[in-house]
Amino acid sequence: MKKLYIIAGERSGDLHGSNLTRALLSRDSSLSLRGFGGDEMKKSGVDIYIHYQQLAFMGFVELITKLFTIFKFIRLCKNDIEQFKPDAIILIDYGGFNRKIAKFGKKKGIKVFYYIPPKVWAWYQSRAFELQQNVDRLFVILPFEKRFYKEKCNWDVDYVGNPVLDAIKSFKADPDFLNKNGIDRTKKIVALLPGSRKMELKLMAPLMAIVVKRNPSYQFVVAAVNNLSEELYGELKNIPQVKFATEASYDLLSVADAAIVTSGTATLETGIFKVPQVVVYKMGALEYSVVSRLVKVSFISLVNLVANKEVIKELIQDKAEPEAINQELTALLNNESYRNQMLSDYDSVYKILDTGSASDNTARLMLEALNQA
Repeated sequence: MKKLYIIAGERSGDLHGSNLTRALLSRDSSLSLRGFGGDEMKKSGVDIYIHYQQLAFMGFVELITKLFTIFKFIRLCKNDIEQFKPDAIILIDYGGFNRKIAKFGKKKGIKVFYYIPPKVWAWYQSRAFELQQNVDRLFVILPFEKRFYKEKCNWDVDYVGNPVLDAIKSFKADPDFLNKNGIDRTKKIVALLPGSRKMELKLMAPLMAIVVKRNPSYQFVVAAVNNLSEELYGELKNIPQVKFATEASYDLLSVADAAIVTSGTATLETGIFKVPQVVVYKMGALEYSVVSRLVKVSFISLVNLVANKEVIKELIQDKAEPEAINQELTALLNNESYRNQMLSDYDSVYKILDTGSASDNTARLMLEALNQA
């Protein structure tokens, strides 16, 4: 019986980790799985040692203030791995934490597989060499990543497809979603996806509230998460035309006419659901001054990065102002030719990404690598 230690430190990693777990167990039901993750991974068959909710930090300032806690969890993780004695460690996203565990695993002679590696192509590109040194197999989910690693460090990595497609293909819409959440289908529905982290909500919720107030004829619905306090949504909670759909972002996107989205995986999910969107993102002034000097790519949204052109408007930092957001929202809802061009570009992005199931492809390659050992 082979043992695998899986580490996912965020909710998206928990989702993709659960799909990967199911794919692994479908190929080898005798596998023993343990690690860091969440409810989805637990349901799929992983013995969860630490829940990702204890690990969710964002931004330089918060990371600095939580350093002691982070190092504590790294120490706990290393100790648990040594006790579990896995045949391989599977790392999923969560770069700052998982890069340290990759180095530890390599030092201990444990195979290290990295699924959905950190976006080193965007900034700190030198970390590609660190990954190459500490990771036995790298499984990337964006086509241009394979080319990047080959050109940067002559490393042949595996492009396995995108797990977001897996999640959406398996999604079954709730037929009673509108009634459950009191959503008025006679009005145009605008999805608000402000993020799933405290710092994101603190910056994005007030901005979105201003835009909502300028559009009383639309029905706005927030894709809320249950691991964050309602207070973080601020004034959005007190506006009558705003509804909250908790843990139901895919149901919301399946009925939305447009969306205002905080950058991240949500931009790609919104695009695959073919919802016209505007990407809006802010961070602290100090953090932005540092990040803007380090970023090596022209876009921040995955839709634009995959398409290699501007498919959706990105309103970042100083450009993320109510007037600009409102203007773009109006175009998304009322300019038919603008909407149609965006939807056509979404189709092109989908075709680029659709290479079968990322979870199945990754599970097959991981087990093949293990069995060759």
